[in-house]
Amino acid sequence: MRRFVTILGATGSVGRSTREVIAENPEHLAIAGVVSGRDVPGLARIARETGAQFAAIADETLAGELRDALAGSGIRHGAGRAAVLEAAALESDIVVSAISGAAGLEATFASLLPGRVVALANKESLVCAGAAVMAQASRVGARILPLDSEHNALFQVLGAEPVSAIRSMTLTASGGPFRTWSAERIAAATPEQALAHPNYAMGAKITIDSASMMNKGLELIEARFLFGLGPEQVDVLVHPQQIVHGLVNFRDGSVSAGMAVPDMRVAAAHCLGVDGRLDAPAARFLDLATCAPLVFERPDLKRFPALGLAMAAMAQGGAAPAILNAANEVAVAAFLARQIPFWAIPALVEAVCAQAGGQGRQAPENVAAALDIDQDARNRTRALLSEGRFAVT
Repeated sequence: MRRFVTILGATGSVGRSTREVIAENPEHLAIAGVVSGRDVPGLARIARETGAQFAAIADETLAGELRDALAGSGIRHGAGRAAVLEAAALESDIVVSAISGAAGLEATFASLLPGRVVALANKESLVCAGAAVMAQASRVGARILPLDSEHNALFQVLGAEPVSAIRSMTLTASGGPFRTWSAERIAAATPEQALAHPNYAMGAKITIDSASMMNKGLELIEARFLFGLGPEQVDVLVHPQQIVHGLVNFRDGSVSAGMAVPDMRVAAAHCLGVDGRLDAPAARFLDLATCAPLVFERPDLKRFPALGLAMAAMAQGGAAPAILNAANEVAVAAFLARQIPFWAIPALVEAVCAQAGGQGRQAPENVAAALDIDQDARNRTRALLSEGRFAVT
């Protein structure tokens, strides 16, 4: 049976990997809808090449540009929030949720429809409103499959085992471009240096998060909700080869590893295959005999304080993860705009978390509550930025 797929974030790195897997399996998969944030030329090209039924651009000011780009194609299209939500609710079997950041939360929630499979690459949906998202999926009978490589590996390793069989789960991290750098050198890193990820070609925001290791902290929070674990049951190992993506430590002392080449198409193929397996090209198969020795290290929270901040927010619970994420998104944007140095990203996030964390705000019960927390934290972060104490000197 041919399954139809809607890709939220079609022009990003996850969207590209998803499209490549679909192109390799035309007898099993086809694209129903595509969404992008601001890349009109990329979105129009993808919509035309794939024969998508509907295309949406999140920036409503680009409506005219998208209309012109799709003129004569017969492809329905729209712009703005309503168009993105229309795409999320479009009739399809699988929705790939890959919009970057908290901006993807509302669309992810709208994708949770009865019988729907949501391949989740937008970790912020669970960071900002994990309990609400998982509860809604259960309530309506939607199925969430993790598309992040680490969570996908853990999901596959766990199989039919109950959560009660798990002692802990371990996510691996590459260590990013600064794995061997001193704290002083990391503090002074430039955007160009932080964007030089050793293993993956990703969007700017997630690449900066990988350099600071905030990304791995967000993934810990994601795993905690995705698998229904306590904060003390998830941890991180630095593994620069990125062959082992996750480890499940069972109560009886056994450990199972999820392994694959570092290629997002592996996780995408698993999600798109749903309960079956899609064929992959030979180049995507792992040959352990040709791998370098596999190295595992404990993360250094002194050199990578962002990871420690995320772990603290996870332990605190409530609104803390959503506050952490919002502050980090604003801080990363400021770093990429060269308004603050690299060391100021975790420093700014810590200041916002300390300022907003004492309010005792509960975990959001719905999308509206999560977005309120997110907006408040962004306002606080921008206010601190305007004071100038984190600015580049």
